[in-house]
Amino acid sequence: MTDRPLTLMAVHAHPDDEATGTGGVLARYAAEGIRTVLVTCTDGGCGDGPGGVKPGDPGHDPAAVALMRRQELEASCEALKISDLEMLDYADSGMMGWPSNDAPGSFWQTSVEEGAARLAELMRHYQPDVVVTYDENGFYGHPDHIQAHRITMAALEMTALTPKVYWTTMPRSGMQRFGEIMREFNEDMPEPDPAETAAMAEIGLPDDEITTWVDTTAFSGQKFDALAAHASQGENIFFLKMGKERFGELMGMETFVRVKDATGAAVPENDLFAGLR
Repeated sequence: MTDRPLTLMAVHAHPDDEATGTGGVLARYAAEGIRTVLVTCTDGGCGDGPGGVKPGDPGHDPAAVALMRRQELEASCEALKISDLEMLDYADSGMMGWPSNDAPGSFWQTSVEEGAARLAELMRHYQPDVVVTYDENGFYGHPDHIQAHRITMAALEMTALTPKVYWTTMPRSGMQRFGEIMREFNEDMPEPDPAETAAMAEIGLPDDEITTWVDTTAFSGQKFDALAAHASQGENIFFLKMGKERFGELMGMETFVRVKDATGAAVPENDLFAGLR
């Protein structure tokens, strides 16, 4: 045994991603005395600007957006009581197919080896017991999410560390419910076309393939506040339309698939630190 605290490291692509998929576990484990480290890979410069100005529109300034989103990220970290924030500060690559994918210095154009080496250095410093990131498809195909997955898995190979490793996911049953709720809160939302519906059906995993279900209901208020801290992106954060009470009812379970483990803890499990304490 050592005096080193148990440590959770979450590797995310953009400011606000930390709150959407892992806000509950970050808040819960911080409350349990676990060190929580957030690594945010990009500056978020392809997000909405003040007044909702979109990337590529007149008046959109990626540098100003990045500065604004850094401040929002710090407020989110405060809401979730995150112990340590590390920014890799690569340029946001934007959505798949955008011209920004090809911009020099964008995360998507950065070699996996370079990004992984920087992340491996952070892993050696913090020595995480649990690492969380996205799956191979970045959950829904965003290039920066895919790149975050790639550098995380490569960084782990560069170190001698053996943390439990998890990829964020959602149960397919929950994705169906998510679509219903989106239509409930967006009455003018058109019915999705069949191709879109089929694509949505492939997101997440069948319920019986999810290894880890973590109840974070008691921390849903903090998760909501963390999302709300990213006010500049409010148009894209559908969950805020629910209000805090409804949000708490619907967003109290965070789910993961365990992909590396040296503890032998049985699955399904209800704790990312099962077998470690």
